[in-house]
Amino acid sequence: AMELPPGHFSAARAAAVAVGYLRYLRGGPGRGLELRALRRARRQDIDDVGHKYYLELELEDVLDKDRTVNCTAEVLYHLGSQTTAPDVQVTVQGELRSTEEADKEFYNRIRSLEKELVAENIPDSHGNVPPELEPIHLLAWVASGYVIWQNSTENTKFHLAQVKHVKQVKRSDEDLQFDYVVLLHEMVSQEVMPWEVTVLWHPGRGARVSRHRRSPRECLS
Repeated sequence: AMELPPGHFSAARAAAVAVGYLRYLRGGPGRGLELRALRRARRQDIDDVGHKYYLELELEDVLDKDRTVNCTAEVLYHLGSQTTAPDVQVTVQGELRSTEEADKEFYNRIRSLEKELVAENIPDSHGNVPPELEPIHLLAWVASGYVIWQNSTENTKFHLAQVKHVKQVKRSDEDLQFDYVVLLHEMVSQEVMPWEVTVLWHPGRGARVSRHRRSPRECLS
């Protein structure tokens, strides 16, 4: 495998995929994982399979800035495929801060609302997220983490720009459901793309994305 300088574009793109995947896997309304530093990157070209990146990352929890965790990741982009999601494996070294209390509190607060929650433009044009919407914003990180993982290629780098719209949908089971329209900024082409993502979440089961699709540009107007 070939050593890459950590500032290398392709290393940064692979790191964005790994972080997106990890957000989907381990993020939630009480935990936001962000890349603090890409420590090391290597690339291996596997004949007839694709390009594999080995990464060493340092992550921080946005709700607890002093706490960082190290993480190793492998990201494999399949050769010639624009439709197959990269294979990602991540290993977190050390413990992530427990979110059990915060998760329960958020769950109970949403369950007790008289009317389903609806919000838009998070953060607002000044970059502010109201404290009561922070968990909704972090769940959007989880949802968009899934979309980023599923739709990235070696030539893309997605970043969640904004939650355009979110509405909670009442369900007959125990899950909370949120239907999002998120704006993803693709840093290579500089295109901003709206995606519709439905995320289900429960404190005991974590998050899962039940549906996602790139939405027509019209819904931006």
